[in-house]
Amino acid sequence: MDAAGLLDGVLSGLVESKPKGFLAKLLDKPQPVQGLYLHGEVGRGKTMLMDLFYDAVPFAEKRRVHFHQFMDEIHAGMAAFRKSEKGRDADPVEAVVRPIIRSGLRLLCLDEFHVHDITNAMLLQRLFEKLFAQGVTLVATSNVVPDELYKDGLNRQLFLPFIALLKQHVTVAALPAQQDYRRLKFSGQQVYAFGRSEETRAAIDRLWLRITGGAPGKPTSVESIGRQIAVPRAAMGAARFGFADLCEKPLGSRDFVRIAHAFDSVVIDDVPQMDRTKSDAAKRFILLIDSLYDRGVKLGASFAVPLEQMGRDDKTAFEFQRTVSRLIEMQSEEYLAKGLRDAPANSSE
Repeated sequence: MDAAGLLDGVLSGLVESKPKGFLAKLLDKPQPVQGLYLHGEVGRGKTMLMDLFYDAVPFAEKRRVHFHQFMDEIHAGMAAFRKSEKGRDADPVEAVVRPIIRSGLRLLCLDEFHVHDITNAMLLQRLFEKLFAQGVTLVATSNVVPDELYKDGLNRQLFLPFIALLKQHVTVAALPAQQDYRRLKFSGQQVYAFGRSEETRAAIDRLWLRITGGAPGKPTSVESIGRQIAVPRAAMGAARFGFADLCEKPLGSRDFVRIAHAFDSVVIDDVPQMDRTKSDAAKRFILLIDSLYDRGVKLGASFAVPLEQMGRDDKTAFEFQRTVSRLIEMQSEEYLAKGLRDAPANSSE
């Protein structure tokens, strides 16, 4: 069966197993529904399929999040619990799972499931034992098969029981495709537009619709350090921001890393010329481009002036030279043809 058919099967199982009525929700433990682990090379449409599936799930007790963001939340919750009075003797994993279960979560969609470090590797077994025991269904995307997770990692033998647990609760399916659809979205496209005209805006609108397959997008958010970064529009693994949304708000390097790991494509409207009055915004823009570039995120943007005229602030002139160089590279066919760089979400902190 193909990936879409398998996702339809998960959807049907979730709908059929949904508790009926108020008392049923209180008294009945949710019946476990077999999830799906969808793997394949970058750009094959895994995230797009998961997003379409997620939007089709007709209940609110669901969550879709990047794997690294989810694990960061778990670690942050455990650290906070350990500092509390209750954390002296109690189990921190139980403490972070409890509110998840109380929320009624039935479906967890994790994008880019990839285990890099030993802290996550040693935690996953205990964490998902508890989640699966409470009837949470997992749908995940990954570039690797389960048996290659945490490959060559330190003390990997301790991680192997999690792989067995995972394969017990999900159907493992490949998404083979000869075409890199993410690459096709950008192939032959002018990803930058210049000026402040209606024509400039229209060009970026067309690029956005090509990236999203015609979806206008809707607001969402990315969690970073316990707070929410507003995303004005997101669809099919892409996000669209105004320059002010990112660079004229109190955001930093860690926030931009989170955004780079939450989306494979980012579109930015109305990037201005940055003179001395915009020093802080220029510094944030430099950090933003560094984060997107390091991850290999595809960038579309509208600029008020040509790239070489953007940096007009003595305070950031040196750093801006590197940023302009990266922006030039990021519109090249060579850059657009590459996949995302697989690095941990906290690598730039």
